Amino acid sequence: QVQLVESGGGLVQPGGSLRLSCVASGFTFSNYFMRWYRQAPGKERGFVAFISDTGGATNYADSVKGRFTISRDSAKNTVYLQMSSLKPEDTAVYYCNTNIGGQVWGQGTQVTVSS
Repeated sequence: QVQLVESGGGLVQPGGSLRLSCVASGFTFSNYFMRWYRQAPGKERGFVAFISDTGGATNYADSVKGRFTISRDSAKNTVYLQMSSLKPEDTAVYYCNTNIGGQVWGQGTQVTVSS
């Protein structure tokens, strides 16, 4: 079945970096765009980054532009989110997402930015 599994979250100090991974299975990964979303406590889930099926196009939320980079490796069926210059306000559960006849979500990975 279609599945997305995120990993790579953790506790990091402000100004630090983390790389999130999302491994896809059950569908032809190279045919679909991928997105990252995040949800902070008490807030709605919000868009973070997008990458096209070929990886040739990307888009970011204004709040992460210049700090986060989305990429994909079709040989590994994996999409990445490289996060740098992390801020406390980046603390959230991060989810990867695609749309295959409906929205598909992973289980999420917690990122906590705190000193």
